[in-house]
Amino acid sequence: MAANPRKILVTCALPYANGSIHLGHMLEHVQADIWVRYQRLRGNEVHFICADDAHGTPIMLKAQQMGMEPEQMIAEVSKEHQTDFAGFDISFDNYHSTHSDENRELASFVYTQLKDKGYITNRTISQLFDPEKEMFLPDRFVKGTCPKCKAEDQYGDNCDNCGETYSPTDLINPKSAVSGATPIMKDSEHFFFDLPQFEDMLKAWTKSGALQTETSNKMQEWFESGLHQWDISRDAPYFGFEIPGETGKYFYVWLDAPIGYMGSFKNLCDKRDDLDFDEFWKKDSTTELYHFIGKDIVYFHSLFWPAMLEGAGFRKPNNVFVHGYVTVNGAKMSKSKGTFIKAGTYLEHLDPECLRYYYAAKLNSRIDDLDLNLEDFTQRVNSDVVNKIVNLASRNAGFIAKRFEGKLSETFAEPELYAEFANAADRIAELYETREFSRAIREITALADKANQYIDEKAPWVVAKQEGKDQELQDICSVGINLFRVLITYLKPVMPLLTERTEAFLNETLTWEGVAQPLTNHKVTKFKALFTRIDPKHVEAMVEASKEDAAAAQALIESAKPTGPLIDEPIEAEIEFDDFAKIDMRIAKIVSCEAVPKANKLLKFQLDIGGEMRQVFSGIKSAYTPEELVGKHTVMVANLKPRKMKFGMSEGMILAAGPGGKDLWILEPHEGAQPGMRVM
Repeated sequence: MAANPRKILVTCALPYANGSIHLGHMLEHVQADIWVRYQRLRGNEVHFICADDAHGTPIMLKAQQMGMEPEQMIAEVSKEHQTDFAGFDISFDNYHSTHSDENRELASFVYTQLKDKGYITNRTISQLFDPEKEMFLPDRFVKGTCPKCKAEDQYGDNCDNCGETYSPTDLINPKSAVSGATPIMKDSEHFFFDLPQFEDMLKAWTKSGALQTETSNKMQEWFESGLHQWDISRDAPYFGFEIPGETGKYFYVWLDAPIGYMGSFKNLCDKRDDLDFDEFWKKDSTTELYHFIGKDIVYFHSLFWPAMLEGAGFRKPNNVFVHGYVTVNGAKMSKSKGTFIKAGTYLEHLDPECLRYYYAAKLNSRIDDLDLNLEDFTQRVNSDVVNKIVNLASRNAGFIAKRFEGKLSETFAEPELYAEFANAADRIAELYETREFSRAIREITALADKANQYIDEKAPWVVAKQEGKDQELQDICSVGINLFRVLITYLKPVMPLLTERTEAFLNETLTWEGVAQPLTNHKVTKFKALFTRIDPKHVEAMVEASKEDAAAAQALIESAKPTGPLIDEPIEAEIEFDDFAKIDMRIAKIVSCEAVPKANKLLKFQLDIGGEMRQVFSGIKSAYTPEELVGKHTVMVANLKPRKMKFGMSEGMILAAGPGGKDLWILEPHEGAQPGMRVM
């Protein structure tokens, strides 16, 4: 335990509750989790929280699409999000929702404080209104041409191309993203947060070291262009919290979303007697507060959020850690290419620790984008983790077990070599602290190279065959295992599951302080395989499964969508009728069905399509038990190219519809349909 442990509150940006977690999201959560685990390893008191961002018009409209209430939809999405984060061993102390009593109370309190202190104004504005849907259009539901750089197809609040923020009314040729209609102007009273009153404070804060240099420089550009009052209200219909004292007026989602950090922590405090909410949020707090976010939401976290906190009498963050985007194979994630990979799909095919390691090996403290090159991903994990680090243990453990009953030498044979490894602790600690994870990984793998060089030179497999060399053999292997122990301790924040398996083998809980001295006269347990190398076929299967995920999601959107343009994701490419006509849909009888071990969503089917049997894997486990399906008839795509998965060959696709989770239904033809019949 640290002599004077720090008290730290860490948050990740709140995932929006209308879609699945993908590998772009996971970058941020892995980055934060590594930092949190490092702080805990050093004995600091850390509280790591998150929540779903559950309000706004997109949530309301998507729930309508799905034929359910917003509360039901966000509850199902929250369950999926938490399952995915747990699958990647993200060590949240609390995961909550912005649609909560705590958040309602805190949002109302913050607003009332701002209003009482003269930071809230109201005035009538002209706003874009959809004449077909009879609703005011939120920023993200208006699309048009950016007024600054003239990039087309930009949202109504900011431009993805140049980063400019603006009002939806500033767009050139605006269109409603709900109906496609050309919006009209309509008057409405709105409430504004007077951001310009905080300009001096924000200028000082943004230069105080609370932001990365790149972020701070970007802030200065916004100061030069002038701060504007911020519209914090939205008109009914809207899914969110009604503004106190007003009718038909709701808090804009970006007001209560960051307050969700406070709401989630308040929820945690209410569950525990040892936590004091005010200790972490009062204005003169000596605790530490850090936000991990993506570069797309810098404006909100670096201007609006600290100003809201200041105005309402709360403390500001010590730092806002911003990261870049994730690209895959050098390009933007693509659904059609199968590189838009959901967290759940990844977990069905690959070990989460592989991605944790790869992200760590490429992350730094800057706002650079990170490329997930799938070929490099495979090679790097196999080379570093398997060949260099884990192999170091397997090369030595067998001799210790067979020849010395699992006992390490009583004295350590290479004190100078061990000192070199132990002395790296401070250097690696500083790299973890400053989020220079890639440099930390380079230090660790360089040490692994030295450890393997030592074993290669000493050649215990040769010594083992020589008479009278038992002590030398035990000493060599004890050194090798101790160096492996140091490496895994340094990797503990990155690879917690590998660490757990290593601790079981070493018969010891690894601590940062424990690195200072080697294990001597210590008994280890029987060595078991600690890590499995990545099979490139599993990566290929993940990509193919992602293509199917995208196709199924698009079909679901299309089947549920009312007439009009996009409400969810845009279609990447339309197909011609001739392409559609190539799809061979057949009646299939479910002869057998069973759950797939170690797969969260998959069921394995044997299908009779008229004298021919097909094996198909389908991700509908959340909606059905195998027993419910045996003997039923359904519809399958019979001419889909077979796909080799981790669990076997899938020779088609079962058609299903619904919003997901338990509400998912296979297509069941009417009586009289026989296996093999074509569906026209």
